[in-house]
Amino acid sequence: MASLDKKLKERSSSTNMSLSDSPLYADRTKVYPRAVTGRWRRVKWTALVVLLGIYYLVPWLRWDRGPGAPSQAILLDLDGRRGWIFDVVIWPQEVYFVTGFLILGAIGLFLATSLFGRVWCGFSCPQTVWTDLFMMVERLIEGDRNERMRRDKQPMSFDKAVRKGAKHFIWLAIAAATGGAWVFYYVDAPSTLVKIFRGQASMEIYFFIGLLTATTYMLAGWAREQVCTYMCPWPRFQAAMLDEQSLIVTYEKWRGEPRGKHKAGESWDGHGDCVDCGLCSAVCPTGIDIRDGQQLECIGCGLCIDACVPTMQKVGRPTGLIRWDTLARQQVRETGKGSLKWRIVRPRTVLYATLLALVAAAMLVVFAMRNDSDLSVQRDRSPNFVRLTNGDIRNSYTVKISNKTQMPRQFQLSVERLPGASLAIANAEGDSTTAARHMATEANGVTTFRVLLTVPAKSAPSGSTPVEFVIRDDQGRERASHDAVFVGPAR
Repeated sequence: MASLDKKLKERSSSTNMSLSDSPLYADRTKVYPRAVTGRWRRVKWTALVVLLGIYYLVPWLRWDRGPGAPSQAILLDLDGRRGWIFDVVIWPQEVYFVTGFLILGAIGLFLATSLFGRVWCGFSCPQTVWTDLFMMVERLIEGDRNERMRRDKQPMSFDKAVRKGAKHFIWLAIAAATGGAWVFYYVDAPSTLVKIFRGQASMEIYFFIGLLTATTYMLAGWAREQVCTYMCPWPRFQAAMLDEQSLIVTYEKWRGEPRGKHKAGESWDGHGDCVDCGLCSAVCPTGIDIRDGQQLECIGCGLCIDACVPTMQKVGRPTGLIRWDTLARQQVRETGKGSLKWRIVRPRTVLYATLLALVAAAMLVVFAMRNDSDLSVQRDRSPNFVRLTNGDIRNSYTVKISNKTQMPRQFQLSVERLPGASLAIANAEGDSTTAARHMATEANGVTTFRVLLTVPAKSAPSGSTPVEFVIRDDQGRERASHDAVFVGPAR
């Protein structure tokens, strides 16, 4: 018994020592992805060209909206407090459209993940796209995987310094173009570009270009796979959206194991199809081995499939050892009981598709019913009211009319729920009462008026009384209304 206690204490002591000696954080193992060709690599190049083309070129698209309006097709004008998307103008009070688009994007991402796994991460994520571009530059300058690894181990030389310097210079140029393109969505691109190079742009523009340049350079050039593994929350969320019918990149372990080297002419009996060439992990941008099963770091890019196909062809084995497949189909294939169709329609996909359709339909209805004008009324509180020489009671208001069309318009302002009241425009040219029936507004802008609301003494209400201001177009159709109050003397 005493000897058993002694052994347990020794084991506990050795375990504690080993735990205390192990570091809390492990050093990063640098990933050197190898170049690969194939179907999924071509898909990724296509996605890169299309997405970056859209990102860099959209701010330069022109759109004629008439005099006084910006000519940039897509412009998020913070100074003007509105967003221009071709002929659609989004005003600050319509920020719910932005919320709707974000909800559509989230639900669409949920649906895509439940169907195709991490297809967003592998092909469309900005981190993936810019990292691909940066790695392409790195390969062109420093060579492929083995050459880069060998050069990094060598001491600094003239050739190494020139290649490293050229690589980082191009990275910074791409990062600066990325930051500049983002800023161009918020300002007029052609004129701002000239100001930037002339040193005439505002400090805010230089600050945000510098900030976005630094973040793009660090995330795509240095952090790379660490962003996907440690910084991005999406790998943690996706587990709740995947099921046995989701298409994912998978390794047919039942067919590939036991793996090992295979010489030409040898029998395949007792030997899996995997010849342990290691190409699948060598091309992986996150440095994992897909043969270890599903992992948090896998972004589902399919490059390991491209690496495996030519190897299988060389050794004369069927391709598809690494493939896009569902866990349910893999289980059936492993047992050899035929094949199983991919079930696209299932409860979670129906739920996501239904939510997507409902939100899209709601946004279309709201957009179709959106008003082309808006009215805002704010009562002046100092003084609460003015008693005129004839005893009439007057309140003053600040009225703002938003004309959301591309043409100047006139509106008629009236007040309801206050019998006997009369309206007048302060500082108006000519008859101030007539001016209230012909309030001219500018196109795509907000016009402000100071309005005087007068009630005869005999019908003046006491205290605070609710009223409604209404604007109508030239045809007498009501376009917008706003509730306010009229304040009279207490009785």
